[in-house]
Amino acid sequence: MSLRVVYMGTPEFATPALQALIDSHHQVVGVFTQPDRPSGRGKKLTPPPVKVLAESHAIPVFQPEKVRKNDEVFEQLQALEPDIAVVAAYGQILPQRILDVPKFGCVNIHASLLPKYRGASPIQAAVVAGESETGVTIMQMEAGLDTGPAIQMKSIPIDPLHTSQDVHDQLAALGATMIVGVLDDIEAGTAMRTPQDDALSSYAPMLKKEDGILNFAHSAVAVANKIRGLNPWPGAQATLVKDGTESRVKIHLARPTTEKKPGVGKVETDGKSLFIGCLDGAIEVLELQPSGSRAMKTRDFLNGTPLTSSDYFR
Repeated sequence: MSLRVVYMGTPEFATPALQALIDSHHQVVGVFTQPDRPSGRGKKLTPPPVKVLAESHAIPVFQPEKVRKNDEVFEQLQALEPDIAVVAAYGQILPQRILDVPKFGCVNIHASLLPKYRGASPIQAAVVAGESETGVTIMQMEAGLDTGPAIQMKSIPIDPLHTSQDVHDQLAALGATMIVGVLDDIEAGTAMRTPQDDALSSYAPMLKKEDGILNFAHSAVAVANKIRGLNPWPGAQATLVKDGTESRVKIHLARPTTEKKPGVGKVETDGKSLFIGCLDGAIEVLELQPSGSRAMKTRDFLNGTPLTSSDYFR
């Protein structure tokens, strides 16, 4: 036996799970994803990764701008006669009448250990907060934001030097390994559903570009966590003031230390390593990207841009 599955997802995070379902005995009968959007320096119209994967397997693709109050979407979904819908980073909140169409409802692959970090940026929020672990929750969807009962939850450790991109890749793979088994359990009637404790919930809002501005008056641990948590997007940024000239620098990776205390925003360097002072110590910058240049290791940056103790970041 197999389930007729409608898949609803958009970015790279959602592709491993779609591939796992395609490779399984279940039947993916349709894919809903966001419309093509302009992307890159040339603003070329670019299809979402889930669309590319679905079309490579000749699966029908639907790209409504909005699903709410959209009768055409409702009718398209009904016509597919799904047993279940699997949702992963789709990018739109589903109204109740959509949730009610599939025989077994809709399940969501959420990249956190719910009820922690409900919302649009759960991976980044966990890394910025300095969590030692995160995970994937597959839940039965309700009309509320990530509030449905959990069906299965698995965790992974977060390495102190892992960025959000590293964690993203691990969780995308984990979700893919979980989803087929969860559908098997739902089909067999053995899936258990555990209500979330709303009192323990937290919210991870969608990030904005200005969220990447660093403040070195915070602790070294907090600054380092923010840097890796916002890598790759929106990216952590600071202003370098060198010989009175200001330039923008993205810091991609750093680690905290209490062995150096040059003062908030001030620089300490031996020409190979770079420390920037924070409230209670410093961060050691491991990888950075000057404005208009490529990302590089700190030593390569210092070879081309020697810094002194009179230079500083803000």
